[in-house]
Amino acid sequence: MEPPKMNPVVEPLSWMLGTWLSDPPGAGSFPTLQPFQYLEEVHISHVGQPMLNFSFNSFHPDTRKPLHRECGFIRLKPDTNKVAFVSAQNTGIVEVEEGEVNGQELCIASHSIARISFAKEPHVEQITRKFRLNSEGKLEQTVSMATTTQPMTQHLRVTYKKVTP
Repeated sequence: MEPPKMNPVVEPLSWMLGTWLSDPPGAGSFPTLQPFQYLEEVHISHVGQPMLNFSFNSFHPDTRKPLHRECGFIRLKPDTNKVAFVSAQNTGIVEVEEGEVNGQELCIASHSIARISFAKEPHVEQITRKFRLNSEGKLEQTVSMATTTQPMTQHLRVTYKKVTP
């Protein structure tokens, strides 16, 4: 069976496609956390629909124990640069982020965040993300967040190397 043709609607995000591995490990910090490092594997693919599918799986850099996981979809509003990022996370959060793709940069911010009734506090109230393909062909992601106790602060920064197209 032939792989599906990419839907032209998602062409502006084709630079994100592939399997990516953090290289070097990602770095995380937040006022309420000890700084930490993590490894992450990212799969971004399509099945011919007007959206991309994604999964982010992070691991402890020494023990390889699974940490944060999220999966979802990236949709483009046809004939625009408007993007929606829909994510379900193993922490019990489901979020919709919206923003724009400009060239090889995608900037999105939380539009709505829902959580399970027994989610840990403090609760995340806002998230922003930026994805960028740098001049070396590596994918960079920065994530900032605000919680019920902290203002918007950078939380994660990671650079990925492409391992499969």
